[in-house]
Amino acid sequence: MAWYFGYGSLIWRPGFEFTDRVLASLPGYARRFWQGSPDHRGTIENPGRVVTLVPVMGVRCAGVAYYVQPESDPEVLAYLDHRESGGYTREIEQIELEDGQLVEAVVYVGRTDNPSFIGPDTVAVMAEHIWRSRGPSGHNVDYLSQLSQALGALNIVDEHVEALLEHVMRLGPVQP
Repeated sequence: MAWYFGYGSLIWRPGFEFTDRVLASLPGYARRFWQGSPDHRGTIENPGRVVTLVPVMGVRCAGVAYYVQPESDPEVLAYLDHRESGGYTREIEQIELEDGQLVEAVVYVGRTDNPSFIGPDTVAVMAEHIWRSRGPSGHNVDYLSQLSQALGALNIVDEHVEALLEHVMRLGPVQP
């Protein structure tokens, strides 16, 4: 595969070399903070909440697609397999690039049957969870905030992300 779809931290921090980056969308999926993060934005004892994709008819998850030279695929896949090892599986999905072209892309998804899947809750409960969580990669709030900023820079509106951020901001500053 030469295309990779990012809908979470890959948007602002891909961590690999690419030759093209374009807006893209994945039909039939929504971005949700339903995946636990026992290794980056939380701990095994207190996993944070990060995004995954959940099937939702009639919607599209907007994000970015990265084109990687095919000879670099083994290196990129090894890097992403390690980075996304906290419950994500590598899948191939058809995405739509901003010019309307349909391409096959690598997408990492935390499915409901993975051990780190937390699942849905109210916005208030998820926001409090995010507000109190931190891990080796920093505060969970920073992940939420960086995702919101990255989406905003791309003119992508995600009501789920914005509702969570609004609730988190009401909780006040996070503790160091």
